Amino acid sequence: MRPAQGSSEHLPRRSVVAGGLAAAAGLVGGCSGTDQLGVRAGTTAGATSRGPTSNASTVPFRGPRQAGVVTEPQPYAAWVGLDLAPGADRDSARRLLRVWTDDIERLMAARAPVTDLEPELAGVAARLTVTVGVGPGFYAAVGLEADRPEWLAPLPRFPVDRLDPRWGQTDLVVQVCADSPVAVSHARRRLVVGAEPLVRQRWVQRGFREPLTGSREGLPFRNLFGQVDGTVQPAVDGIDDHLVWLGRDAPRGLRGGSSMVVRRIAMDLDRWDAADRRARENAVGRRLSDGAPLTGTSETDPPDLLAKDGLGFPVIDGASHMRRAMPQQPHERILRRPYSYDDPPGPDARTDSGLVFVSFQADPVRQFVPIQRRLAEADLLNIWTTPVGSAVYAVLPGARPGETLGQALLI
Repeated sequence: MRPAQGSSEHLPRRSVVAGGLAAAAGLVGGCSGTDQLGVRAGTTAGATSRGPTSNASTVPFRGPRQAGVVTEPQPYAAWVGLDLAPGADRDSARRLLRVWTDDIERLMAARAPVTDLEPELAGVAARLTVTVGVGPGFYAAVGLEADRPEWLAPLPRFPVDRLDPRWGQTDLVVQVCADSPVAVSHARRRLVVGAEPLVRQRWVQRGFREPLTGSREGLPFRNLFGQVDGTVQPAVDGIDDHLVWLGRDAPRGLRGGSSMVVRRIAMDLDRWDAADRRARENAVGRRLSDGAPLTGTSETDPPDLLAKDGLGFPVIDGASHMRRAMPQQPHERILRRPYSYDDPPGPDARTDSGLVFVSFQADPVRQFVPIQRRLAEADLLNIWTTPVGSAVYAVLPGARPGETLGQALLI
């Protein structure tokens, strides 16, 4: 058996898994788009432009930061929430991340993992990215509770939340994105199956963006309300790095990492269908046709919050989504990477649709929470939207040549 490429400990894959089984005796089987000040997100190192040959293109795995954060969003995505098996410790966590490092590097390079039983499916990379994050339970399990960032904790319970435990906090999250749904499905399964019995899958959330209108780099997508979502973002060319990435003052082992918020937001499409276009645009604060603010002519025009109509009323409603979401402080900006979901409905429902709202920021308590509080207090879109899932993760730094994911944290 060939050694795991890029691993600092050149152990055969079978030895890594077997070691995990031995050390885990008893681990068997159980265990909305908001507006911010800034400029549109661009590509950085680790991101590739899409084009006619994008199905064959790859995104580099190795580097100081993980891919899938500032990478130009791919049209298909899945998030997998996993828990460590009972009895997990630092050694088993190292084994897990060593296995994932090897598998992710291979998959992102269009090569099959060592244990892949369908290696042909790995041959089309389609800009596959895999991003790994850890939750509060991970720190507790590996004995690093004292090093857990203060912000790595459940978000406050907001008045609009109707949280379902099915979509709650987990010990780990794996975000898988690609230009191909097959690439996403295959990579997701290989990473979960390859990590058993060290982890147990708790939930999977799948998302999508329109692959045709989203093919121009930097173009935001439309959510299932038809709303242009994600117009303004922090710059990712270095200017706003401090808003997204953890720097020199990062908690131990997280320099080069970030934080990930995953909020599942149910959208009542049936009631939205009953609202006329004027009511919809008033709730959003933007025109649905092109995403321009109601006081502007193009999507990127700054809104005029003081403008009044002929009767003296504000053109942009004070409770519109855009107005409530605008930052009141320069640091209240987050990098949003939302996706739509459309799952099979229950027996008494017509739809089960909404938004997997994903954001990356250096500190969710300082950056995300103030925005969400304003939205929860008075956002007209709350008439049609309900948060049903919420989780926060620390995104691990990238793996440089010879390193494994999480190495600096688990040293």
